[in-house]
Amino acid sequence: MVGTPPPAPPTTTTANVIVDDGFVFEEETQLTVLKTSLFFAGDGFSVYDCKGELVFRVESYGPYVRDKDELILMDAAGKCLLTVRKKRPSLHQRWEGFKGEKLEGEKPIFSVRRSSIIGRSSVTVEVYGDSTEEYLIDGSFSQRSCTFFNASRETVAEIRRKVDASANVVLGKDVFSLWVKPGFDGAFAMGLVLILDQINGVLDYGYDDGDDVVDPNSTKS
Repeated sequence: MVGTPPPAPPTTTTANVIVDDGFVFEEETQLTVLKTSLFFAGDGFSVYDCKGELVFRVESYGPYVRDKDELILMDAAGKCLLTVRKKRPSLHQRWEGFKGEKLEGEKPIFSVRRSSIIGRSSVTVEVYGDSTEEYLIDGSFSQRSCTFFNASRETVAEIRRKVDASANVVLGKDVFSLWVKPGFDGAFAMGLVLILDQINGVLDYGYDDGDDVVDPNSTKS
């Protein structure tokens, strides 16, 4: 008599920790990103989970603010998770990321650059370590429609317009969704959002009331 084969082991997702393993989620996670000022790129952000609890924040004032070309990503308690800084000189809008608060002489853990300085273009991300990893961000941040790909062209995160499902309308660009795939570092993804905001500049932040009627079945909220 042939015995019943043992059940297959559960599928596991390999965690890709770049900034902080506390923000690597086991399931696809939607974060709501709120731009706290419409007047200046990088002026401030608050990021919430699906329960409405604060996950990340970025402020344009306080003890960590030192330079307009440097932004600090903090957790809900105010702990510095990541520093992103524009590299100078920087023809192709090159930015660098440093774990925690950047110290003098510290080496970056990743860099970001536009692949072109003419018109809309993709953004390339290089992560440094034992071996260099590369990510590609494609789409239009100004339209809040971007996809983050790993080297295998697998989607690891997405930026989408935020939909008010109760009213079937798309909200303004000051609030949008960041979808993070299982195993991907949400703090790293949010750090890339800060850089995209800087690269696209202040022109993205006109008075956009949203209110476009949408089919709620055609997009995630």
